[in-house]
Amino acid sequence: MAMSAGPKGEEAPMSDINTTPLVDIMLVLLIIFLITVPVVLETVNLKLPDVAFEVTTTKPENVLLSVRSADTDGDGEPNAESSACEVYWGQAPVDSKQLLERGQKKLEDLIADIGGVENITEENFPEVHIRGDINTPYQCIGGVIYTMQYAGFQKIGFISQPAAGSGTTSRL
Repeated sequence: MAMSAGPKGEEAPMSDINTTPLVDIMLVLLIIFLITVPVVLETVNLKLPDVAFEVTTTKPENVLLSVRSADTDGDGEPNAESSACEVYWGQAPVDSKQLLERGQKKLEDLIADIGGVENITEENFPEVHIRGDINTPYQCIGGVIYTMQYAGFQKIGFISQPAAGSGTTSRL
C-alpha cells in the first residue's frame, strides 16, 4: 500500500512525483548548513564589562565641565534651529577660547606646583569630568572633548546618572 505501480492493466507512465529523494536531499542540506553556520559566525572571545556604574571620586584638581544646548525658548527643550552650546567650568560659563586657555593654565599651574613635568604621575594628573545634558547634540560635547585634549588633558570622562534600581560598585 505504500507504493503505487500505476494503473492496473495499463502500461501508461505514472504521473505521481516521488518526493522521497527530494526529502533526502533537503535533510542532507539541512545537516550541512547546521554544521557550517557556527564556523562562519565564529567571533573573537571577549569578556564584556558588567553593567554596573563605578562611583566617581572627584579630586580637587579635576576639572568639572557642564555642557548643554543653548535654550532660546526658555521651555527646557533645545531650540531646533539653535546649534549654540553653553559650557560651564564649575559654575562659570566659558566660551571655547576661554576653555582652552583655562585648561592650559590649569596644567601649567599643576606642573609648576609639582616641580616639573618629570614629577607627573597618573595619580596627580587631573581629569576632565563632563556632564552633558540629555538633549545636547554630540557636536557640542565633541567640541569640548577636542578642546580639552588640545589643552593637554589625557583623561576625559563622562558623568551620568545611573538608571533607577541599577547596581553600583565602589573602588577601594
